Amino acid sequence: MGLTYVEGKLTGKNDVSESVDFLIDSGANYTLLPKEVWEKLGLEQKKTLTFTLADGTKIERGVSECRIEILNEDFHTPVILGEEGDEPLLGVVTLEILGIVLNPFNRTLQPMQLRLA
Repeated sequence: MGLTYVEGKLTGKNDVSESVDFLIDSGANYTLLPKEVWEKLGLEQKKTLTFTLADGTKIERGVSECRIEILNEDFHTPVILGEEGDEPLLGVVTLEILGIVLNPFNRTLQPMQLRLA
């Protein structure tokens, strides 16, 4: 199994921006921002959610939202407000919002192919 990273540009309050190298985590629902990044962007917690880690451990983290740009696609996305030591992860909700999918065979991002019923 390989690891795939992608650079994303985040924009928070007052149009403050920051570039982040995200690990694409196809098992994560939400995108996670390290504490130093979301603080720099001026993000504020809107609510607290409980998340279950791969080993079954439950943790609570604050959630907010910001604008994210990846592969020339940008939109607002929910983000987990990480704590000290948390690494940046790009989750599937953000990918779906942007209309991007991870190709599991060659570990690349590509535009989502939409099908009409």
